[in-house]
Amino acid sequence: MASAEEALQDANWKPQSEEDLQATGVYIGSGIGSLDDAYNTAVEFEKGGYKKVSPLFVPRLLINLAAGHISMRYGFKGPNHAATTACTTGVHAIGDAARMIAFGDADVMVAGGAESCIHPLAVAGFARARSLATDWNDEPQKASRPFDKSRAGFVIGEGAGVVVLEELEHAKARGASIYAEVRGYGLSSDAHHMTAPREDGQGPYLAMKRALKQAGIKPGNVDYVNAHATSTVLGDAAENRAIKTLLLGEDGHTSAGQVNISSTKGAVGHLLGAAGAAETVFTVLALQNNTLPPTLNLEQAGDPATDFDCNYVPNTAQDCNVQVALSNSFGFGGTNASICLSKYQK
Repeated sequence: MASAEEALQDANWKPQSEEDLQATGVYIGSGIGSLDDAYNTAVEFEKGGYKKVSPLFVPRLLINLAAGHISMRYGFKGPNHAATTACTTGVHAIGDAARMIAFGDADVMVAGGAESCIHPLAVAGFARARSLATDWNDEPQKASRPFDKSRAGFVIGEGAGVVVLEELEHAKARGASIYAEVRGYGLSSDAHHMTAPREDGQGPYLAMKRALKQAGIKPGNVDYVNAHATSTVLGDAAENRAIKTLLLGEDGHTSAGQVNISSTKGAVGHLLGAAGAAETVFTVLALQNNTLPPTLNLEQAGDPATDFDCNYVPNTAQDCNVQVALSNSFGFGGTNASICLSKYQK
């Protein structure tokens, strides 16, 4: 709700007419939903039975209620939708919402992801799945270290990211501030494993390739990739391989040093279902400010078995003329998405 309010204020979109309200939709996703409510209600039910269950228990669990509450607050009567695709949710929500505009379902979409997942049960579950960083408990600020040789798992973060998407001519007609254009959106599946990525990175590669194909942009014109890179050993290596295969392949860059990649998860941790939405915002800001956000805690890239020789923007932001960027998100179940954004050319 807070992120949506900030986004709408920044977009100066305050529709009042019935026509505008009907042309505005909401698409907000989440990966897990309200784990607190599920856990606490289960404990209370075990202790006290039926009467301990709140009448609001089910609405609190339903992931589509985020979009529902925003629609109700502002009176938006366009599409009211939600995605729940693990850690790919945020990019799926924004990409799907952009397609709704392209198909004429709405002129404006409030889109993004939200997650509030820091809970002992979630920590235990991800730790048991060997996904979490547990080697840095005495120095937690160093635990999230994407692409680093000593990376050992992700750190759970929580939050929300929301953007206002708008049909271009509609935005120009009302003099909206336009930060970037959504140029392409690619989706794929690993078809491989519940939690582990394919080592060759085929799924991420296909998602990025499809996003660029839809955008009509050659790999060599991609100036920056905001990587999914969560700080896991297998995931970061697979994504690194996928990015290099695409951006150094046909019509790509001529050397690995020209490939700019960073993971903002070094700064904010892994927001699960909200990650892709927040990272889309970071990517838009990279385009807007011609700045590559840094990968924090990156002391030595890679490991002996893989080639980590791109520019991973270690620890300090870098100035760069960013015209085209990709933002990636991948999730359990092998679901992948990539969104291609470009600087708005008036």
